[in-house]
Amino acid sequence: MIRKLAFGLLFSISVGVGASLAQQGLANNQADFGEFIDRKGTYTRTASGKPSENYWQNEADYQIEVTLNEEEHVLSGKVTIDYTNNSPEELEFVWLQLEQNRFTEDSRGALTTPIQGYRYNGDADGGFDISAVQAKVGSKGSISSKYLINDTRMQVWFNEPIPAKGGKATISMNFSFKVPEKGMDRMGRLKVEDGWIYAFAQWYPKMSVFDDIEGWNVEPYLGAGEFYLEYGDFDYKVTVPYDHIVVGSGKLMNPKEVLSKELQDRYAKAQASDETVYLVSPDEIQNTELTRPKQEGMITWHFQIENSRDVAFATSKTFIWDAAKINLPSGKTILAQSVYPKESDGEGAWSRSTEYSKASIEHYSQMWFEFPYETATNVAADIGGMEYPGLNFCRYTSKGEGLWGVTDHEFGHNWFPMIVGNNERRYAWMDEGFNTFINHYSTLAFNDGEYSSNLNQTRRYNNYFLNDNREGIDTYPDVARTSNLGMVAYMKPGIGLIMLREYILGPERFDNAFRSYIKTWAYKHPQPSDFFNHMENVAGENLSWFWKGWFFGNGNIDLAINGVVPYAGNYVVVLANKGDIPMPVLLEIEFEDGSKERQMIPVEIWQRGDTWNHMIKTDKKVTSVTIDPDKILPDINLGNDHWPQPIYDED
Repeated sequence: MIRKLAFGLLFSISVGVGASLAQQGLANNQADFGEFIDRKGTYTRTASGKPSENYWQNEADYQIEVTLNEEEHVLSGKVTIDYTNNSPEELEFVWLQLEQNRFTEDSRGALTTPIQGYRYNGDADGGFDISAVQAKVGSKGSISSKYLINDTRMQVWFNEPIPAKGGKATISMNFSFKVPEKGMDRMGRLKVEDGWIYAFAQWYPKMSVFDDIEGWNVEPYLGAGEFYLEYGDFDYKVTVPYDHIVVGSGKLMNPKEVLSKELQDRYAKAQASDETVYLVSPDEIQNTELTRPKQEGMITWHFQIENSRDVAFATSKTFIWDAAKINLPSGKTILAQSVYPKESDGEGAWSRSTEYSKASIEHYSQMWFEFPYETATNVAADIGGMEYPGLNFCRYTSKGEGLWGVTDHEFGHNWFPMIVGNNERRYAWMDEGFNTFINHYSTLAFNDGEYSSNLNQTRRYNNYFLNDNREGIDTYPDVARTSNLGMVAYMKPGIGLIMLREYILGPERFDNAFRSYIKTWAYKHPQPSDFFNHMENVAGENLSWFWKGWFFGNGNIDLAINGVVPYAGNYVVVLANKGDIPMPVLLEIEFEDGSKERQMIPVEIWQRGDTWNHMIKTDKKVTSVTIDPDKILPDINLGNDHWPQPIYDED
């Protein structure tokens, strides 16, 4: 009787499929498994996801000198850019980014801001004042002053083209701007009891990227879309009132000129200490005789950083300053440091910032790729969280788990997109999503799990996946609805990598591939296809079905158990893919004696159709079968992934 019932169930499925084929002819799911974008190799990029021997990218080296007028809140100075054209074509002009021009009433960003506002609100009384523009090719070229400014873009022309394959050019100009108080949650100034805190980012004219994919990348700076920048070396000097402290991307080059002897000694002590050391304690903020080498006028702080895509800095007379040593896998040591006002002080708040910074940098360096810069600095400001090479701006009111989370997230961005230089303005998921993913493991590792991470609890996001207004990961950040941006750029791609590591590939294969991707594309410009190709080639798995379904689609996962029946002395699990995305099926089988076993059924079962009969060969009585027992998949139907008891009783 049991076998007849089992046969009847299987036969009915076969008849149903047969009837369908009679109507439609032979069909399969090849569309789910085939290629979805052009991923073949090109002249500059290989099909294995590496730069080819013909890969090129241009270089921009900067020398910058600026002075802060604290009374007028104006930063002014000069930038000189040494530009190298490594492309195979001559360049008659170059494009630069003038991102401070976002802070004007008629900027594209201002005019596309919703009336009710959103996170990326900004002041409208700023913008760059540009003068003394000079551009020349080589060391002896004639000087051109021809340029055009349109919104946040600046085009500079030369009297003769920059030669291909290594040609050099120099562009210089003076610039100034009023520092916005509200800087789109990326930069700006904050008034605290002891004075102003200035957080400087997007503060100098910078080169746009000319690459092998788009040529000039000239998308305007609107708000949600971030940055895409060339790599180079930076030498910059910041002149401020004598009582200010300045921290910036890279290495402080003149500590003896800007620090008192006492502060130099403390600085050296911090560089050798695993415990946080005060450079300026809370009760020394105003004690300039102890901490500063002079008591009047202005003073210049000098910084350098190599092979970076950007620099940022902060300055204030209100800073508490502490620091500690970071230990890197190579044996090198660098400095973690934090600056914050007394409003942020406290053991439950910013007094732990340097501890958090040290742990974050050490974890990512050990797990993925060694941190390349001399300092890792956390700055308390009126900014929710924003990252730059070796320097973060985080909310000055953050405390406890919140401060850990934002500090760790912003430092994680040093790997994506500071080391791996993807195009944030188009593919936010390649930095925000990847960073959200590595933050999960950093949080689990910190202080033996002091704080929690729930990125692997993927089904808690099902409300979004079932929302009719959801958007795909491939939606550009400036296009995505602001209510969806957190899922589109951060959570959904992060969940995708969780699935890939914990469910599809396993940690060993995933880690080998992900580390190789970072190393291969360090200080270069990968595209999405490069990531897909490289992960597949190193992990040894065709994942087109996954990239298409999760990263370039908007469908959902719904694996189901339609039934479990005894058959020929064993059991048959009748599986179905009721969702839009095929997935391997991990089954956990529990037997009457209490024992359990797991079986992974490969994704290829869905190539020919959406149902599959899987045989469990056993001489034990099966009492339950569960799909995805660890709940790694964000399966949208919680009611069909478990078979709780036998349908048929042998008695």
